[in-house]
Amino acid sequence: MNLSKNVSAAALCVMLGASLVSVGCASTPTSESTGQQIDDTTITTKVKAKMIDDPAVSSLNIKVETFKGTVQLSGFANNATEVNRAVEIARGTDGVKSVKNDIRLKTSQ
Repeated sequence: MNLSKNVSAAALCVMLGASLVSVGCASTPTSESTGQQIDDTTITTKVKAKMIDDPAVSSLNIKVETFKGTVQLSGFANNATEVNRAVEIARGTDGVKSVKNDIRLKTSQ
């Protein structure tokens, strides 16, 4: 009898622990699950790599962040062509759901 109570208690603990872990890894509107974080990091890396390879984009001046598949571009560009190319690169990257363009043009003083 004691053995069955111990087994039942252990099983209950395992189920509760598993449910807590799954809740802790779930995404919310303001946070990502572990899998989403990995996916977003991969997307960010791909976008940055494409920008580095593209001579029309100054990748050092443009920041790339990804949250739940939405890529946000920010920073400064020398001209509108550079801005458009950065957006085009981001949109053409696998896994990107949308692109938010916050790149600003440098102005001469």
